[in-house]
Amino acid sequence: MRNKILGIALCTTAVLSLNSCGDYLETNSPSTVTAQLATSSIDGCQTTMEGAYESFHKALRDQIFGNGLFYTLDAAGSDIERHGGEQNTGRLKAETFYNGGDPNVISTFTVLQDLGTADNNTAFALLYAIIPTMNVLTDGITEEMMEDEKNGKAFAEIYGQALCMKATCYRELIKYYGDVMYVFSLDDIPTSFTSRLDIYDKLIEDLYIAKELCPELTAGNKIRFTKQYAYALLGRIAMEAASYQTYRLDVTDASRLEKHPDYTDVYNATYARPTNYKSYYDIAYEAFKYVAENPGAAKFDDNNYSTFFTQMHAPDGGVADESIFEDENVQGSSTTGNCERPYAIGRPATSSNKFGVCKSYGQARINPAFYYGMFDPKDVRRDISCSVTGSYLKAGTAGIRDDLKEAGYDGKGCCYEVILGFNMKTSGDGGGIACGKWDENRQVNPYTVKQRMSGINAPYMRMSEVYLGLAEAALMKTSPDQSTADSYYNKTHKRAGLGTKSGVSLEDVVDERGFEFAGEGDRRWTLIRTGFIGKKVKAIKELTKKMIDGLKANGYYTFENGNTIGNYIYYKGVDPTAMGLSSRVTDPTPEAMLKSGYEPTTDLEATRFPGWRGQHDWDEYKTYQNGKFPNSNIAIKGLFTNVTTTPDGYYKKDWGKAIVSQEEANGFYYEDLFKGWDYKTAPIYLVPISQNGLIGGLKNGYGFTSDF
Repeated sequence: MRNKILGIALCTTAVLSLNSCGDYLETNSPSTVTAQLATSSIDGCQTTMEGAYESFHKALRDQIFGNGLFYTLDAAGSDIERHGGEQNTGRLKAETFYNGGDPNVISTFTVLQDLGTADNNTAFALLYAIIPTMNVLTDGITEEMMEDEKNGKAFAEIYGQALCMKATCYRELIKYYGDVMYVFSLDDIPTSFTSRLDIYDKLIEDLYIAKELCPELTAGNKIRFTKQYAYALLGRIAMEAASYQTYRLDVTDASRLEKHPDYTDVYNATYARPTNYKSYYDIAYEAFKYVAENPGAAKFDDNNYSTFFTQMHAPDGGVADESIFEDENVQGSSTTGNCERPYAIGRPATSSNKFGVCKSYGQARINPAFYYGMFDPKDVRRDISCSVTGSYLKAGTAGIRDDLKEAGYDGKGCCYEVILGFNMKTSGDGGGIACGKWDENRQVNPYTVKQRMSGINAPYMRMSEVYLGLAEAALMKTSPDQSTADSYYNKTHKRAGLGTKSGVSLEDVVDERGFEFAGEGDRRWTLIRTGFIGKKVKAIKELTKKMIDGLKANGYYTFENGNTIGNYIYYKGVDPTAMGLSSRVTDPTPEAMLKSGYEPTTDLEATRFPGWRGQHDWDEYKTYQNGKFPNSNIAIKGLFTNVTTTPDGYYKKDWGKAIVSQEEANGFYYEDLFKGWDYKTAPIYLVPISQNGLIGGLKNGYGFTSDF
């Protein structure tokens, strides 16, 4: 059926149930009468809004904050983050900007739309299925209803939340698809693309209303939209409206845009920002400043970066202090479970057993040059953001750790820690440095029945983003405010153990976001919208080449920050509890070890450095096979120094040598990194709209085909 997706979104039954289908060309648009009927009671409004939250959760989980486009592009497509363990296995590689924007290549990757799922589960379809439901609420709830003595406040809060949800949906649509069709109301049937500048203006207008209607943020409503979320979203959207993006010149008139001087047009598209970008930053500044000064129940731990991620692993049902909005996941639930973020971009694991955490794939990995060469060695965020170990459990001895194989361990029983080597594998088998921020080992009671059901929430908006957004807006607004920029930049910088800095620049703020949100998929969009994408990609490629050349020539490479990567690292199986540690899940790296080129001197130090890893404290470790159980953790030596002789009792593991081998075999670490992009052509980072999502007569831009 032609235009199936918008048919789903606009038909009357879809408005009410969100699961019907229809054809846009065959179905009349629902009217405001329908909206009035659906919103005639507060119970009806609340039921409709709750259903919308469920649909929004599915969109976040499946496409835009856990799996789908987020998993494929955001979480793995920047200078600091990348895919690991696979080379273009049917997916369009985020690291290449679609091979420089070649439409002949782009058209072969329509699988990016759905990653093998049904067409109505794409990001485009899921978001457009929510928008008309929000129009039901905003068209049907009247001023008189919001002034009602008994239910007026409840009606107003739902109205404000509906505006927030619609704005959030369009923010994600613009981020992935560029210019899209804007649906103003239930009676509106779009017949053309709308310039995203016009959409942004409408969203900003709506959020000015929403922030006055939504309820105050409390500890109990962080999974719903609130006043603080409305303000923070206003800041986020205004800042993005001000930013560089690749615009279709057949949709947005060039006179409204200021081209980036370093990039040339391609496929009738230009990389630019609006000529009035400072006015958008003015709006972002005021919005972020409000949340910073009126955070409600959101709290920022000034002294401990790990607090937030510790709380993310709290018992099921908890929320983190720093969060403004979390995407809720209920442990073990078949409807509100499916925790894609821990599975897709969390610390990898191979097991699926009652004595081990469930499998986690770990699609998003960390670029080794970023891990070694860009983090300040004193930065406490490095070892929480980046994990060099995963969890492993498979029956039999295939792939088993060398020390366990020699000890006669049969591969059964509890999960144990392994090095994530730089091989072409996934999960806990390898794939390179991973993100350690979501690790089911850290839960009080890990769910071991089925993967993707951990119950770990996903943080969609938190205070650190508000602070760094405020710092950016302070620098870029009509009248720059350097003192505010410095103050809020230092909120996260100081917490990371790096002291304070004055006179910060936009590039400083961009880099700070990279360290603060490493492994979380923020970096790609940040570099695109700030115009630093070419500079940062070129820099990481040059640094990666220096690293590989040094490893090939000398067997090691020392970065400017004093860290050294060598051909080999060394590990030894250990039981942390026998060494006096309170848990097999280790704490963040002790401050004394956060120094340039640190090398542990004892097994205990090698167990604690790097920190924030280990294994869950399964009771079976204490009783397995009459005490003959695997040493759950590993001590590591030679991670940041060039150790040439195997330490006594340790086993040698290919490390930098494996990076060189993969580069020589298939160009995985250097050649493939944004291959085909010249740093001069407008980046084609967007996604083609499938045939079912196009209104008759409309065509994809940016070099994408419209024939599927």
